[in-house]
Amino acid sequence: MSVETKTDTGKGSKTLVSKLGDVLRQAITAGQFPPGSRLPSEAQLTEAHGVSRTVVREAIAALRADRLVEARQGAGVFVLEPPTSAKAPMLSLSNIDLARVSSMIELLELRTAVEVEAAGLAALRRSPAQEEVILDRHYAVRACLEASQPTSEADFALHLAIAEATNNPRFREFLTMIGRNLIPRAALRPDDSETDQAAYIKLLDDEHNAIVAAISNGDEEGAREAMRRHLRGSQLRYRALLRELRKSVR
Repeated sequence: MSVETKTDTGKGSKTLVSKLGDVLRQAITAGQFPPGSRLPSEAQLTEAHGVSRTVVREAIAALRADRLVEARQGAGVFVLEPPTSAKAPMLSLSNIDLARVSSMIELLELRTAVEVEAAGLAALRRSPAQEEVILDRHYAVRACLEASQPTSEADFALHLAIAEATNNPRFREFLTMIGRNLIPRAALRPDDSETDQAAYIKLLDDEHNAIVAAISNGDEEGAREAMRRHLRGSQLRYRALLRELRKSVR
């Protein structure tokens, strides 16, 4: 499947780098390029997909950031073994009840301690390809918000992209260990008015935009502060929800 013939996902047009990266990811996942195999050369990918060498290099850089492939000097780019349950991080979290607001607050406090630093490192270390992925993930969240669709998957993908841009794999492992369920939409309740929901959606988008803009601008401290404000804002919203729930059971 070439980049030129690949259909859009409906979430807005993607750049050529993102499109080629998606095509290669799908090929790896489908087993077209099994672990240990070598990807086609830069020249072959350029010809097969009708893109420039720069696009190919940036797409490969994104795959490397995702730890899907590795470059071997003088040999080419090779597909890595996917992580298995036997290779899962040694850390684990116990007694986490995602149905309880108090558990969500606890996780948000833990995330704040880790992700504030991740945002700062991403601002310093991100590659052009990683920055592009972050922007794509941000726009995907926005598209979900505008369409009133669940945002958990897209939101988690954005935070993962920021973690990956630190170029320290432990940040991604930490978020993966907690899982995408750490970002529910519990702060939006069915009985909220349309005005309240619209205000919440705009607030969430503004918070994400501040984080992404600071990372894109290479603003280390600005990125940290924007992530801190976002996660602490989430804590405040959940604490308000917790107080309401406590009142309702009295």
